[in-house]
Formats: sequence, C-alpha cells, structure tokens
Amino acid sequence: MIMARATGPTYNLSFKRRRLNLTNYRKRLALLKAAVPRLVVRKTNRSVIIQLIQFTPKFDKTLVSANSAELKSIGWHPKANLPTAYLTALLCAERAKGAKVENAVLDIGLQSASKGAFMFATLKGALDGGLKVPVGEVEFDEARISGKHIVEYAKKIAGSDAYKRQFGDYIKAGVKPENLDAQFAEAKKKISSGAIPAKVPKAKKERPTGAKSPSAKPTAKPVAKVPAAKPAKK
Repeated sequence: MIMARATGPTYNLSFKRRRLNLTNYRKRLALLKAAVPRLVVRKTNRSVIIQLIQFTPKFDKTLVSANSAELKSIGWHPKANLPTAYLTALLCAERAKGAKVENAVLDIGLQSASKGAFMFATLKGALDGGLKVPVGEVEFDEARISGKHIVEYAKKIAGSDAYKRQFGDYIKAGVKPENLDAQFAEAKKKISSGAIPAKVPKAKKERPTGAKSPSAKPTAKPVAKVPAAKPAKK
C-alpha cells in the first residue's frame, strides 16, 4: 500500500540535508550567531579531520585545516584514537596562528558529547595550541589523551595472538605500542616547533569569459540521418 504525500497549509517540507540527517539547522544557527570561526571536528574509521571554517552568505570558507594523515611526516603512526585526535587539533591550532585566527567555537555536528569522547581530546589539543574556545567545566583525562591506556593494554597482552591481531598496523609500521606515550610527547614537541609545514592552497587559473574548461568534453557533431532504401518493385 502506497501512502499519500502529506499536503496542506500546515505541512512544511524540511531542508534536504535535515531529511537526510546530515545537518541540524538549529544547532548550526546557534553556532553562527557566535560570529567566530567554527572548529569543525570529524572522524572517519581511519583518520581525524579538523577545520576552522568561517561562514559567508554564499558559502562556508575553510580558513585552516589539518588531517591526521599529515602526522606521518613527524614519525607518528596515525589512528582514529585519542592521541591522534589531540595531535591533529594541536596542528590545526598552530596553523591558526599563521592565519591570525584566535577564537573559535566547537562544532561537533550530529555527534554526541559523551564522557571520554575523542572530540574532547581535540578540544584539549586546540586549547593547548593557543586557540580560544569557550568551554565549561570539563575534566580532561590527560592520561588517556597521551595514550597511556593503550600502553598499559599493549604490555598486558604482549606476546599473545591478541597482541598481533590488535596492534597489527603498528607492527607493520615498525612502531611499538608499548612506547606510544613517549612517541606522543615527541610528536607534540615537533608540532609545537613547526615541523609540519602549512598547506599551500593551489592557485586557480582564471579563464577568459566564455572560454571552455580544458576538462570539458567536446560536443559531438550531429550525424545526418540516411534515408532508408525503398524496396524494389516486382
């Protein structure tokens, strides 16, 4: 049975991104009222992405960005965990100094702010990097942020099959998870000293008005239709 569409003067169709559960416009409006860049925190299965985004009437402009994959350049093996989230936020905050961004408001999207969540590790990294983000009374678990819980667990199961299975990526990269807290402290020093250069945006080439894009496909010429041959008379 197919249900009829809701119609009538009291029915309001919500925005597409709201229907797809991608944007909460009430939260977004509250963040935009702060009139400062948003510290956008997002996490995938393998990486952490942090951006400072400024609202404009036509589009959202990215001022500064940092990806956890960049931490490989300083010897840190990035994973989607608390230490990586902290270091990525610290890198973003250091780049914010070059962009002359001092204040921001935390934007966690549709994620829930639960105790010990990775977004608090990113918040701690941003604050330690000198970025001013309004925050209430939050107790940061610095032991977990530095990866000490990972170190303790690695030492506990060392030599077992579970160790090889759980820390297989670290083993392939030649990293000992038992020394993760020391590696964290070293990576933190390198980021603060500017060991990772800032991203240089690619310059866009301006095309004259009316010129076609080089990637545009050429328009095919119409093929003339050949009239079908008439059957011969007997």
